[in-house]
Amino acid sequence: MKERYAHMRESNRLTAVQTPIIPAIADLIRATPGVISLGQGVVNYTPPPIVAAEIERFFADPNNHKYQGTSGIPALNEAITAKLASENNVRVGAAHGNGVMVTAGGNQAFLNVALAILDPGDEVILPVPYYFNHEMAITMANARPVLVATDSNYQLDLDALAAAITPRTRAIVTISPNNPSGVVYPEESLRAVNALCARHGLFHVSDEAYEYFTYDGAKHFSPASIPGAEAHTISLYSMSKAYGFASWRIGWMVFPTALEPALRKIQDTLIICPPVIAQFAAAGAMSLGRGFVQEKVEALARTRAMVRRELSTLEAEGLAEVPQAEGAFYYLLRINSPLAPLPYVTRLIREHKVAVIPGDAFGLEGGCSLRLAYGALRPETAVEGVGRFVAGVRALRREIT
Repeated sequence: MKERYAHMRESNRLTAVQTPIIPAIADLIRATPGVISLGQGVVNYTPPPIVAAEIERFFADPNNHKYQGTSGIPALNEAITAKLASENNVRVGAAHGNGVMVTAGGNQAFLNVALAILDPGDEVILPVPYYFNHEMAITMANARPVLVATDSNYQLDLDALAAAITPRTRAIVTISPNNPSGVVYPEESLRAVNALCARHGLFHVSDEAYEYFTYDGAKHFSPASIPGAEAHTISLYSMSKAYGFASWRIGWMVFPTALEPALRKIQDTLIICPPVIAQFAAAGAMSLGRGFVQEKVEALARTRAMVRRELSTLEAEGLAEVPQAEGAFYYLLRINSPLAPLPYVTRLIREHKVAVIPGDAFGLEGGCSLRLAYGALRPETAVEGVGRFVAGVRALRREIT
């Protein structure tokens, strides 16, 4: 009987895709009551109250329960277009050689891009550490992620990126502010990557989901604002972090007009249109402008400062390296331990009731690197969680040595 069904298996393409680490860590957390999670990359606040009125407006028109436009409802597209012009210095529309497509979150936007530009065997350059869902989407498209190391502070190595280009390269991906490292790439680095892509006929895929989350004077820069960049630059955005919209699944992309036919085919197949009720809510939230988000970021900055002070004690004791992180809500630490990341994280969860994410999920090899996220918790809980983490690192060092 087994032989009859032996051919009924998952595709070879999917066997090459890594198992998502967040659900795996969540299973460990559920099995250990009382764990404080510093793993999930979400914010601790909810969408603004205005979304309730927008949902009522959605229900007022029965036609809203039918399929809507593939690229997004007019109200949200108009809000996005205005936001990009005023905040990112990016003009969109046919006259500018690009377009906007609303998606079910930033992850779907990246998958749309992978399917639109990649053929089997093509290559995409990912600076390491990468965001694991990017690597997974590239592999699902039967293409090959080409991993390029960053420097000791997780900043881009431009010479290494250039050296990694081959005839099969189709794109270079940047994430700034970065998940998982929290670094912010300076404008000159992003301009250099964009120019490198232009010279070699590559797409520059710029993930800007954390654009508002910058600290200590760091500035976010959008490569699509560079004159002439519209023909090869794809920019990805998300409502999940800035507006507390994680479960609402709304993001968008700015893309060269030449990709529109392919993107529309993919969008219609995957989702037809993004959830319309969530688009109404998103349009309402965006009407508040950057002010809503900035207030939240200022509060998060105070939590960040407390977290940094706690982590600095590990650095002072020689137990960890804590590279600067001027964006997002992450620290990507290098722990002085002979344990591999996942066994280390497992012991932190089971013995010290605190969870972080192993760094090898983001492509980091060798050593024990861990991503610590502080955005999902109230300040007092985040500080307690980091206190547990620091105590756990000290205890594991004593036990292992």
